[in-house]
Amino acid sequence: MLGTLAVVIGVTTLIVGGLAIYFGADLMAAAALIVLVNLAQWMFAPYLIDAFYGISEANPHEHGKLYEILRELSAKSGIKIPKLMISRLPIPNAFAYGSPLAGNRIAVTQGLLKILDEDEISAVIGHEIGHLKHRDVQLMMFASLLPALLLYLGYIFSYSRSDRGNRGLLGLGLIVLGYLLQFFVLGLSRLREYYADAHSALIQEDGAKKLQKALAKIAVATGSLALKGLNVNRYSQFRTLFIYDPNSSIRDLELLSKAEHLVEELKSSEVGLFESIVEFFSTHPNIVKRIKALEAYAR
Repeated sequence: MLGTLAVVIGVTTLIVGGLAIYFGADLMAAAALIVLVNLAQWMFAPYLIDAFYGISEANPHEHGKLYEILRELSAKSGIKIPKLMISRLPIPNAFAYGSPLAGNRIAVTQGLLKILDEDEISAVIGHEIGHLKHRDVQLMMFASLLPALLLYLGYIFSYSRSDRGNRGLLGLGLIVLGYLLQFFVLGLSRLREYYADAHSALIQEDGAKKLQKALAKIAVATGSLALKGLNVNRYSQFRTLFIYDPNSSIRDLELLSKAEHLVEELKSSEVGLFESIVEFFSTHPNIVKRIKALEAYAR
């Protein structure tokens, strides 16, 4: 879900750590400072996301039905009702986010409300509640921190002037290990998406079929907007929060464009070598795999 967080933490780590070393801090002090800065970044991240995506709290009168869905699914999931937020993004999407300071939140975009029916929106909200139920935000935060620290230490040792040979070799090893762990974080992110999909499928009647339809429609609508000239990449800074990665929309639209029944075509499709390689670098599972995984719950 939050693979991009690893990149954000990594960049912050390098900047803060570099400044700490420049001003004379030792490695342990610099590492402690990095952890503190990234924890503070996590605490205040929801406010940054709100500003970035034009998010405000939903009006209970205007979005009464959404509140009703949220209350019902939260009760079934055994979690406290999160804040319901509306984003001005034109692309159809939804995401769960939050921190101890800001509380848990679920945001749906205006683009999503335009293309999905009530049952499909319910399935999407169920998916996002799954992320909150499973504490994915906290999990991915801490999973992303270790590779960032290893990368930082690796670069420090690589450019150290004293005993350069041994330290350089150690630094290179830490950098390689850091990047390998980054791929682990991406794999963990994809796995959490499957769990959130399963949660939505299990807490409501025909949840799997509703979510299958929602994912297919989101993919097609996003791809269509991209083909019409909308730069969907501009909304992708925190795309790992989304239920669907907009950067995959053109590729997925090519798969779906001739389908009379989108879900049925996806279920009968095969994932080739190229798609498997692309998925390895992605924060979200391949959409064909997600649809097929949901089919087990649909039965």
